[in-house]
Amino acid sequence: MRGRNGKSLGMAGIAVMLLLSAGPAFAGNLAQAAAKAEALAAAGNAAGAHDLMRGAIGDFSETLPFAIGKAVFVKTDPAGYAMYDPKQGQVFKPGETLVSYVEPVGLNWKPAKDAGKIQSHFTVDLDILSATGEQLASQKAFGDFTFTGFLRNQEIYATLRTDVSGAAAGDYILRFRFNDVNSGKSASIDQKFTIAAGAKAP
Repeated sequence: MRGRNGKSLGMAGIAVMLLLSAGPAFAGNLAQAAAKAEALAAAGNAAGAHDLMRGAIGDFSETLPFAIGKAVFVKTDPAGYAMYDPKQGQVFKPGETLVSYVEPVGLNWKPAKDAGKIQSHFTVDLDILSATGEQLASQKAFGDFTFTGFLRNQEIYATLRTDVSGAAAGDYILRFRFNDVNSGKSASIDQKFTIAAGAKAP
């Protein structure tokens, strides 16, 4: 989906950034993968170098704590990973739907039913809080997402649409709790928003 720098220097730069946060064992694995990828790229095998680094980063991602990498309000449903138009500000008209783009990080993968494939699975719980933290609404498994493929895909996101019609004008907190079904781990993210006084959204 995104452009890739085919030069060896670009791949080495990616590896160096990852090494800064990796543990000793995976630091070694990533360094080895980067060296092999550089050799493949130098030999003219850009696709092989890309696939090798993608696999190494996928392996490394499973060592990360489960977390939320990004959560933003967007104007409409994204076209794909990192392909969205952010909403300017966090003020919504009465009756306007909240559309959130959220990227989970560190998902766990397990073998899928289809031979050779692996699968990630996470659910999303929803809470709406007042500005002071009082719970106003809650829904378990507000979202349920499963991704199946041949590798640990890192370009995963969730589009979450929240209907707050009927809520009074004021300040609120939208809280999403992501639950990685395969690992049993959870991570939460808060998005503050305001419902403006005035005419309802068309």
